[in-house]
Amino acid sequence: MLGLKFETATSWVEVARNGLQQVLTDHAFAEQKAASNAVSIIINYSEETDLVRAMSDIAIEEMEHFKMVHEFMVERGMVLGREQTNDYAKHLHTYFKKTKDRTDALIQRLLIAALIEARSCERFKVFSENIEDENLSEFYRDLMVSEANHYTVFLGFARKFQDRKVVDQKWEGLLAYEAEFMKNRGTSAKVHG
Repeated sequence: MLGLKFETATSWVEVARNGLQQVLTDHAFAEQKAASNAVSIIINYSEETDLVRAMSDIAIEEMEHFKMVHEFMVERGMVLGREQTNDYAKHLHTYFKKTKDRTDALIQRLLIAALIEARSCERFKVFSENIEDENLSEFYRDLMVSEANHYTVFLGFARKFQDRKVVDQKWEGLLAYEAEFMKNRGTSAKVHG
């Protein structure tokens, strides 16, 4: 369903479990960045009413997820750590050449956001299915559904604003690019690490 070209090995779950506080901190900030991205799209494409509505919903939901992750940490006696750089997202942004064309720039942002949501969904699925902690498993299973919904929203809007064949070609290229990068991941306690 997600179209990802590389699957996360279950060995990542052990890395994540052993660095749970780091994973949760990374996850919390990823949710905050996703909310910020949605708000930024609203600011830059405010004339697109349907897009603004969808991004408003996503921004609110992502901040709710931030709060949920933070509360989950507090309940377990953890403190939200400091934000760290997200080399995964930075790497995805290097795939596309910078453009001054507003539509192309929007398509790029939507496709990158769709891929981040798809990979998060996949990681949450792997985590929820392979972690012994039932509360943690349920927590990530529930979040997995939201990530999948966000993925479809972003990809759907990309296909709305540009010819579907063109968008799908860009999407396939981005998926292949991401898959190559992910082959060397899975060793750090980060959502996309």
